[in-house]
Amino acid sequence: MSEQCDPPLPSAGGTPGPYDALLLLSFGGPEGPDDVVPFLENVTRGRGIPRERLKEVGQHYFLFDGVSPINAQNRELLAALREDFAGNGLDLPVYWGNRNWAPYLVDTLREMVRDGHRRIAVLATSAYASYSGCRQYRENLADALATLQADGLPVPRVDKLRHYFNHPGFVRPMVDGVLASLAELPEDVRAGAHIAFTTHSIPTAAADTSGTPEDHTEDGEGGAYVAQHLDVARVIAAAVREETGVDHPWRLVYQSRSGAPHIPWLEPDICDHLEEAHRAGVPAVVMAPIGFVSDHMEVKYDLDTEAAAKAAELGLPVARSATVGADPRFAAAVRDLVLERAAAERGRAPERCALGELGPSHDLCPVGCCPARAPRPAAAGADWTGPVAEVQG
Repeated sequence: MSEQCDPPLPSAGGTPGPYDALLLLSFGGPEGPDDVVPFLENVTRGRGIPRERLKEVGQHYFLFDGVSPINAQNRELLAALREDFAGNGLDLPVYWGNRNWAPYLVDTLREMVRDGHRRIAVLATSAYASYSGCRQYRENLADALATLQADGLPVPRVDKLRHYFNHPGFVRPMVDGVLASLAELPEDVRAGAHIAFTTHSIPTAAADTSGTPEDHTEDGEGGAYVAQHLDVARVIAAAVREETGVDHPWRLVYQSRSGAPHIPWLEPDICDHLEEAHRAGVPAVVMAPIGFVSDHMEVKYDLDTEAAAKAAELGLPVARSATVGADPRFAAAVRDLVLERAAAERGRAPERCALGELGPSHDLCPVGCCPARAPRPAAAGADWTGPVAEVQG
């Protein structure tokens, strides 16, 4: 698996002009028992879900004292990005904001503009194309920019960095995670182990319309969302085969389904897959959460708790590989993405690192990309017509 990629050089002075700051944009999570229901109210705002129901939904958070690991993991990633940038002569301040919990996106953008930043690159902690993984972040950016304008504050230009699902700095740590998990399995079942590549299930209708209009599919084929995960899974499986000499069978499976039961979602669920594998005589399974940047609640609960319990019930040996988290290679990949986009904004044609068959994703989401059920303004895309400051590019 080739990992070589020469990122474009920053502009003069060590700054990735035209950008003057990077925003790490994430989902957010509660950090104590009293935060759980208010957090879930933020996540489900507008859906009319009763508070008592949210208390039931939040039970898996209470199993962990009401603390989601995602905020602590974002602090680690924030520190890793700052260390990488400083160590490589990149003079770019890094801020952090969340969609659904403190530090809130709009508060972070207020801080950024008050610090003088007007051209901001945005890294979302979601690597793949989908409404919830891309456009919804862009909608949140649009809402925050409108709030800044209403408050009489300067409105910066925000540019969301491209999808990085197939960047070597994202993929290689996952390869190493699968190799480490295989090594954890008992030796007598290791060679026959299957790999279950897992990601968040989404409604099939949302999957079919994920990505650009050219990526859209029908009848549950999954659009760009499924295609991107399959491409990454193939790359990882091939790398594992190359390094171990064993061709481990694999399948893309799903987890963390929510919503009404009558609405079709991507399948199979990881627990159903474990039952199927056990019936087929599979001796062991490695669960590889390739759809997630960090070991947050959906990994800790849905895989480490529910799926692990199902495997124990079946007597099926399993191991769960690590997500990328704050791996230094991922931090370096983010630096590469910033420099690549900055060079493109300066009119250059930078090398774009990508593994697999799909190639690098677009910089600017086109019209019709990952559409919402009810159209809403979304920043950082070709269809954005909202407030933008006059900045020097």
